[in-house]
Amino acid sequence: MTLAAIVLAAGSSTRFGGDKLSADFNGEPLVRHAIRAARAAPVARVAVVAHPSLDCGVWAGAPPVEVLRLTSAALSESLKAGIARVSGDPIAGVFVFLGDMPLIPHETARRLADMLGEAYAVVPRHEGKSGHPVLLSARAFPDIAGLGADEGAGRLLRSRDDVVFVDCDSPLVRLDIDRPRDLAQARRPVRSGIETITSTDRDSY
Repeated sequence: MTLAAIVLAAGSSTRFGGDKLSADFNGEPLVRHAIRAARAAPVARVAVVAHPSLDCGVWAGAPPVEVLRLTSAALSESLKAGIARVSGDPIAGVFVFLGDMPLIPHETARRLADMLGEAYAVVPRHEGKSGHPVLLSARAFPDIAGLGADEGAGRLLRSRDDVVFVDCDSPLVRLDIDRPRDLAQARRPVRSGIETITSTDRDSY
């Protein structure tokens, strides 16, 4: 089963008040932590859908990382562009990572892949709330292509009964960085080893 990953990193960072994906997090830009998590997934390739000004770094070795520049900050446009880029090859599914989620446990993606089977999608969940990355099966691609405006896949997934949820002990599958204070808080569990941060609620996939 061949899988790919996309990292959505073309947003406008309105609530952060600036380019949050370039903000320093433990010595490197925030987005590079998300890219590293995507590369740790069981995938053949990784595509980063990024704002034209974002420095995503240079990544050697496998899986290869390609950067797709997108001027639109609309979530649906980023999602559709990323899937279109990696689905040129026959693949069974695509992991959707978010550029502002730097602490996704690297073992999460493999757990999701193990559960894909005939599912439409596989979603990690912590304490009953959905997180990331989301693994979309190839069957979902035509429906994703039909999304409009700034609509994510959340409503689509909630309407189906063939989505598999994988319960995770770590709250980090839900930790995203929206505001500067979130970035400051996120540094603390890294230093202390204590996972105490919870995420904001949003339809982000």
